[in-house]
Amino acid sequence: MQVRSLRPFWFVLLMLLGTVGVARSGIADDRAKAAALTQIELSLDRPIDAAVAPIVLATTRGLFRAEGLNVTTTAASDTSDAIARVAVGTSQLGLADINALIRFRDEPGAPPVKAVFVLFDKAGYAFIARKSRGIDTLADVEGKTIGVTDGDLSIRLWPALARRNKLPLKTVKLAQVGPAVREPMLSAGQLDAISGLSYLSGVDLRNRGIPADDLTVLRFADYGCAAYGKVLIVNPEFAAEQPKAVKAFVRAVIAGLRLTVKAPEQAVDDVLAQMDSGSRAVELERLNAVLSDNILTSEVKHSGIGAIDPVRFETSLDQIAEDFKFRHRPTAADIFDDSFLPPAGDRKITQAE
Repeated sequence: MQVRSLRPFWFVLLMLLGTVGVARSGIADDRAKAAALTQIELSLDRPIDAAVAPIVLATTRGLFRAEGLNVTTTAASDTSDAIARVAVGTSQLGLADINALIRFRDEPGAPPVKAVFVLFDKAGYAFIARKSRGIDTLADVEGKTIGVTDGDLSIRLWPALARRNKLPLKTVKLAQVGPAVREPMLSAGQLDAISGLSYLSGVDLRNRGIPADDLTVLRFADYGCAAYGKVLIVNPEFAAEQPKAVKAFVRAVIAGLRLTVKAPEQAVDDVLAQMDSGSRAVELERLNAVLSDNILTSEVKHSGIGAIDPVRFETSLDQIAEDFKFRHRPTAADIFDDSFLPPAGDRKITQAE
């Protein structure tokens, strides 16, 4: 009897030891799989919000991992900081404003950082104004005061925009203000308009007590600004050593964009889970604005996401040059490398995704 009673004990013990062995083997396999993934640090040019939903979904829905990538995302202080991190190799890829990249590349000794994918076909540059201050169209800014922050890229294209729309620059007063007080000063009526990004200030101001019907967003793109907006940039050494990884990253972002377009509300839920705090209504409004105004443009619907048009790029350089003196005017190939893009047919995206 005693011998028979010991058999279940040893049987259970052996089973437990086998289970532990399998668990350890599973952990080792997981670690091996993680080690086999290509490690990438991505620098965003600002904290996560719904404007970068396609990248967030590429992480949360496992799209990067399915491409053999383990992506860690960090937030730089601004777009110049994101470019600097990629330039020195602290981050392998970054999301930055292409117009800031163009200026960076003109600096003496600047590393040859290039864009490899255009996420925002149109830059979000805009004047956000109060209708109650007499501003409904761009022509109405004559004689008005516009709040401008240091480092604001929008205002750098104002001279070209003013010339194109036959508006005398001297009739518009630019008031230098701090980033923290720009929107509050507009809300308080201390400014007639501010310069910024349509999907940031244009959306956030509705949360500051300004009635929606008193706000007008004057998008530079609607008045002839040819500038592209946010682009993925890559460290030149990483691009040379890991071209397949860069291509895989771009594919995952495109897949994330498809999911975002298909179900914006679910995309916002993923974004909110990555934010310290946020309003679902505000972020959904932000995402819808970005999709309609900056990403799913008529050009993208026709030709696909991600590339640049060389003729339009030259026009954008002309407009930059009205405020910026190039040491060496770049070509499209100096700034953008299209070799990492999927075929055009794989980049077609519509609102009906």
